Amino acid sequence: MTLAVRAVAATDQGLVRSNNEDAVFVGNRLFVVADGMGGLPAGELASDILVQTLGEVDQKPDTGEPLQDLIEALQLANKQIEKAVADDDARDGMGTTVTALLLSGERLAALNVGDSRCYLLRDGEFQQLTRDDTYVQALVDQGVLTPDDARRHPQRALVTQAVQGGPFRPAGRMIPARVGDRYLLCSDGLSDYVEDAVIAQTLRDNPDRRTCAAELVNRTLENGAPDNVTVIVADVVEV
Repeated sequence: MTLAVRAVAATDQGLVRSNNEDAVFVGNRLFVVADGMGGLPAGELASDILVQTLGEVDQKPDTGEPLQDLIEALQLANKQIEKAVADDDARDGMGTTVTALLLSGERLAALNVGDSRCYLLRDGEFQQLTRDDTYVQALVDQGVLTPDDARRHPQRALVTQAVQGGPFRPAGRMIPARVGDRYLLCSDGLSDYVEDAVIAQTLRDNPDRRTCAAELVNRTLENGAPDNVTVIVADVVEV
């Protein structure tokens, strides 16, 4: 059996921001969402550097080591961001989150840094595959906050690590790919303002990927969309 991933992306700058610092890549095997930080135009530059660098993996042969391929590309992107900051003091502090999915045979590698997320809908069951690198997630892990409290916390967007040209520790995992699986990659512009239960139901109710992606963005706009929002809806299929 030969597996493939079919995906579509949707993005919107939201109702408050004057620019979109998110970047997205949809390839044949690789799917990436990056949320830039550091202000105009540095955030846009950082996320753009990252998706372009990771995007090169999609053009290379499958090595059978997808997680290692992603990590190596991420390290290269980090060096390029470091150089971009060194070239212009105004870019100091710029960086980007990342969540990425790479197909290799009948397995998928998921990788993330920051608070852009990857979710899986399998047999109707919805789960978050990535863990946020945020201040509030650390408080949830310590039992200080509940997940509901974290969603409303004024510092929920404070990330504890990002791809900024310095040290970072990406989190990665391997997932057996199954026909019928649906993955969602998104920036926090979706996950911070649309509840998981609503996201899950939207994924279930909209079998068409393009319609589903558009509906997820619309859900964010209905909730005020104070941030940029970017989503990728990706389905595992047999070819």
